[in-house]
Amino acid sequence: MSMREWADFSTEEAEGGAVRIVFSGPLVVSSIGVVDRRLRACEDRVAEVDLSQISDIDTVGAWMALRVAREHKARIVGTDDRAKRLIAALADSDRPHPEAPDEGGLVKRSLAYTGEFVEATGKGTVSIIGFLGSVLVTAGQTIRHPSRLRGKAVIRQFELVGVTALPIIGLMCFLVGIVITQLGSEQLRDYGLDGFTVNLTGRISMRELGPLMAAIMVAGRSGSSFAAQLGTMKLTEEVDAMRTIGVSPIEALILPRVMAGVLLMPLLGFFAASMSIIGGAFIASLTLNSTFLGFLGDIKDVVPTKDLWVCLIKAPFFGLVIALTGCFQGLQVKADSEEVGLRTTMAVVQAIFMVIVMDAFFAVFFSKVGWG
Repeated sequence: MSMREWADFSTEEAEGGAVRIVFSGPLVVSSIGVVDRRLRACEDRVAEVDLSQISDIDTVGAWMALRVAREHKARIVGTDDRAKRLIAALADSDRPHPEAPDEGGLVKRSLAYTGEFVEATGKGTVSIIGFLGSVLVTAGQTIRHPSRLRGKAVIRQFELVGVTALPIIGLMCFLVGIVITQLGSEQLRDYGLDGFTVNLTGRISMRELGPLMAAIMVAGRSGSSFAAQLGTMKLTEEVDAMRTIGVSPIEALILPRVMAGVLLMPLLGFFAASMSIIGGAFIASLTLNSTFLGFLGDIKDVVPTKDLWVCLIKAPFFGLVIALTGCFQGLQVKADSEEVGLRTTMAVVQAIFMVIVMDAFFAVFFSKVGWG
């Protein structure tokens, strides 16, 4: 077994009454403990630090030599190439970092943040329009060549977006229908208009509540799922591998999801509206002078057909926005798994925001065309 070799130093007289420290042995982290304590106790004025006698040096040893030289304003001599590189790197890293530029007052910072937000929004809008164009081109090519459509993938997305979402959408809308009918009947009763409760529940469920609640639930379930799935595939380079072997990711991954969102949202919106009306009929049979079947029978008399068309017309646009946003955010993942979570959150927030904006637009549009 070889004996452990320790670092050491000796002092020699130098000019002007100072001393010259000569290190010897390996100047590495495992061997400089005793030397470092002796150096800190040394009170002589040091003129030079000589490293010509050392057998090895690492970063810690170089830092100790540099510290002694700085404390005494001494010169370091006898360095080989390795010692010279380490000491130069440590000297550079020890320089103070430049101070951050002054961001100015509140007004200046607010303007800067506003400008950055507008710039990011503009770039994001251009990117998503380009993405929408790619999807439309791929959809057009698939219509011209139907054999390119991946039927199994489409059916799988139909199951995930539509079938598995029915229980939660149905339950939520059933409960919301109960709340609307109960609160609405109490407010209308104050004016002697409680007979219009069925009008309130039926029209608000079919025109607004059904498609909007279905869209929010689909954005939370399927939109986030799209972003997480595609983001993970980007991280594992599966998307790049598909491009390498000549498979279009938009055709194989995006188009089935977009089709599921566009084609199923009208059905989910109508289902949500129906469950909300059933919830209203349920609470009306318990608290109002109405029967369950009587409440449902009145619905067809008070809800015009145009309300059904409003539901069926705007629901596909909600589905398109949700699917595009989820897929787009998933494909933007580039860094790590943390970005997958961030993009998933952004997909849900942006999808719900865009759905509400579109709902407001449709409300004004249908009012202008006489379907208000």
